[in-house]
Amino acid sequence: MLILALDTATDVATVALARDDEVLGERASRAVRVLEDVEVLMGEADLRAADLEGIAVGTGPGSYTGLRMGLITARTLAISLGVPVAGVSTLDALAAGAPGATPVVDAKRREVFTLVESEPHCLAAADLEVEPGRAYVGDGAVRYRDLIEERGGVVPPDDAGEHVPWARHHARLARDFGPGEATDPIYLRAPDAERALRR
Repeated sequence: MLILALDTATDVATVALARDDEVLGERASRAVRVLEDVEVLMGEADLRAADLEGIAVGTGPGSYTGLRMGLITARTLAISLGVPVAGVSTLDALAAGAPGATPVVDAKRREVFTLVESEPHCLAAADLEVEPGRAYVGDGAVRYRDLIEERGGVVPPDDAGEHVPWARHHARLARDFGPGEATDPIYLRAPDAERALRR
């Protein structure tokens, strides 16, 4: 199955083309360049949009705006190409790229998104439970490196690839393909604008 995979939940957006277990190409940039990256990948692989059989999209948790961009892109492509979509947690993709590590995404406001007993949670960075000797990956792990390392955790160098939710992992983890509109984001909290309106 030829899958276009993308994730825009963090500051680094990734796009990949994969056929079964083979990664045909992958790019990392900013969310605003996702469609440009898709076009480049398709050209490099000598493929046409009509060749795609499915889309895997990162469902977060992560940046509200970034998530919306990724989901809208995936849904629009799915409708125009007549292909199904599968959502994949950004945290699960990070974990797949660093087996045995705990994924930590920067949630801003001194909070992080992470997995607790395999379920996504949002919690204060200070409340992150750190297991001595365990690796922690993602932009949240980089931001809170000092806290994690003080508690005995291990954080790879800032520029390590393990901190990026590579789209190749989304393609590999994708299951339950269906209509694009049925793919929901994992928000875990209300967006800043909504919170401001309530005040």
